[in-house]
Order: sequence, then C-alpha cells, then structure tokens
Amino acid sequence: MAVGQNEFPKMLQVSGITLGTACAGIKQTIKDDIVLIAMAEQSTCAAVFTRNAFCAAPVHVAKANMTHQPRWLLINSGNANAGTGKQGMDDAQLSCAGVAEVVGGQAQQVLPFSTGVIGQPLPVAKITAALPAAFAQLSAGLWDKAARAIMTTDTFPKGVSKVITLDGHSITINGIAKGAGMIQPDMATMLAFIATDAKIAQPLLQSCLAAAVEQSFNRITVDGDTSTNDACVLMASGCASAPEITADSEYYQIFADAIMAVCKQVAELIIRDGEGATKLMRIVVEQAKTDEEAVRVGKTIAHSPLVKTAFFASDPNWGRILAAVGRAGVDNMVLEDVQLFLDDVCIVRNGGCADDYTESAGQRVMKQEEITITVKLGRGQAVQEVLTCDFSYDYVKINAEYRT
Repeated sequence: MAVGQNEFPKMLQVSGITLGTACAGIKQTIKDDIVLIAMAEQSTCAAVFTRNAFCAAPVHVAKANMTHQPRWLLINSGNANAGTGKQGMDDAQLSCAGVAEVVGGQAQQVLPFSTGVIGQPLPVAKITAALPAAFAQLSAGLWDKAARAIMTTDTFPKGVSKVITLDGHSITINGIAKGAGMIQPDMATMLAFIATDAKIAQPLLQSCLAAAVEQSFNRITVDGDTSTNDACVLMASGCASAPEITADSEYYQIFADAIMAVCKQVAELIIRDGEGATKLMRIVVEQAKTDEEAVRVGKTIAHSPLVKTAFFASDPNWGRILAAVGRAGVDNMVLEDVQLFLDDVCIVRNGGCADDYTESAGQRVMKQEEITITVKLGRGQAVQEVLTCDFSYDYVKINAEYRT
C-alpha cells in the first residue's frame, strides 16, 4: 500500500557513475539483492550516517573508508549486519575486500551499506560469489534495477532525476532510496544514494549534502524509530563539461538548491511508501521562535500514535493534535495565540474550538489521501515542515511478521 501514483521515472545517465546488480540469495532468491556502484577516478564523495549508538558494522567501515577517496559502493538488502559484534566488522571488511578483488582496486576505497534483518551474520560468501555478476553488469543506465535491489519492505522503487544548467552546460542529478519503516532519520531503515556529474571539491560537497539532509531526510518520520543503518551518500563524478562549482561561485546556490530539491523529493517518496500508509500528512509549524522549536512541535504531532490512527480512520479528532502540541515542550506558550488548521479549515482559535468549525468540514479534509496540518504558534517567524503518514492495521501486520 502506498499513497499516490509512484511510478519509477525515466532516469538519465550520470556520466562517470555506473551501476550493476546481482542476486546473492541473502534472504531470497527471486530478485537482485546486491548493488555495486562505481565512480570515475576523479570523483568526490560525501556522506551522512545514522547517529544511533548501535550503528551497524558497515556504517563504521564506511565512515572509516570515507578518508580514502571512495571509488565503489557495495549495497546489500536482506541483512543489516547490525548487532553482530566483531564478526560483523570482519564481514563488512571482507565484503570490501571482495569488491577490491573483482574491480582491481583497494578495499579502503569501498563503502559498504547493508539493510534488512538486525542481529544475523552477514552471508559474506554469498555476496562475494555474486560480485563478478554485478561487476559484469556495470552500466550507466541501471538505476531502476539498483533501486529495486535495495528494497526491503518497500512496495515500490524510489527514484528522482533532475537536470540543471550552469553556464550553458547540463548537470544531471539522480537519486534513489529505500525505506518504508523504522523511519526517523537522525543524521530510518533508510538508505539514499545521490549522484551527479558536477565537479565540486569534497568539503563543499559535504556541506551541501549536510544542509540538504537536514531539510529533507531529517524532516520525515514513519514511526519515530531511528535505524542502525541509515546513510545518505552524494557522489560527484566531475565528468560534466560545466565549470567547477566553488563556494564563491555564482553556480553554487543553483547546485545546492537542486540537491535540496532532489533530497526532498526522494524523502517524500519514502513517506508515501510508509509501511501500511494510506495517507500522507504535511505538518507545517509556523510562527515558532526557532526552527528547532518548530521541528519539535511537528515531530511530536507526527510521532503520536493517537494522531496517526485518527488520520487512518479519517476521524477529525483534533483534540489529539492539540494534546501533542501541548506536550511538545514549548516554554511559556500562550494558548490563545495558537491556531490549528486541517488544510484550509481552522479547527482551533483563541484557546479552543474555532467558532466557525464544523465536524463535516473536518471530515471532508480527513477523507483526503494528502492532508496538511498547520500549527500557528504565534511566537515568532520560524517555519518548518515535517512529513509523516498514518498508522494502519497493515503497519502492525508488516512489522509483526517481518522475520517470518
């Protein structure tokens, strides 16, 4: 189940970036479950990772290998290689060594990523046995196959492709991701991979990614659970004919805005595919004192099981939203200044139910697939948006049966 029509788009090729997939049979033998991504030699690479204290072995290894000018990414689904202790670290390193042997490179230039069940040993032998097939497939046009190979409980592959023009030269930006549950990035089981043929130095690329992630992947939540394996990688091959992007360049903001747009689009696809989701909710918090305050209020609403189940039932039980705002930790909040809206329907004003609110008006909005909840705090100028989805019967079923 997913919200809206979410067909995989036509993905343009990113010069200097190739992808290959194969079936290693990690958890099943029906679909491809490993992806190999190769970057041109001059490429730069940026990444952000989960802040979960029990972060997975591949996260540790990928962080360490970021200092060795990465050239290859290895991604597997079906097994998270998390909670696996020293063996997990050894297995992640062995996977990198397997890639190095196949491509003729160095293991330290391989970034490993895993997603799937936590606490089970990674079947390294299966992965390394499948690597030659993935290597043989390397092509600039396999974005759709790669997006499908990294899926776990996802119901559709997620991709975005965008072109911008700098000084008359085209730059392509592609993004794919997986994630449907355990989504509350803090940088869900979320993995995102973005590639561009722009030429840009690594420190500036890292700053660009960090800013984009903060306003995209860090503004979504399905269930409030931060995964052990979250990661988002931004690769820049430098193969485009456009001029190099520098911090003081007139082109940097254009490029940064485009990266932000791709990240936001991919992040929204994750929420549209939230486990069991039937509705997408945009929670817009306005008139907050600070961005942090606005995000805190937005996520308190988004994390409330009572709010999420009310939306699944199309029940305009606005008291649940009001209660979430009240426990969001906003100091000295003036209740009479707070306003709540469902789309254009004002439900709370002057400290209570709006005089002109009707249950039928609330019901009309709640029956929609996509709903905007607007909270006006009356305290300042800060505005932030958080995306979430409802909780349905299927969310419980999917997660209850995840390992069976």
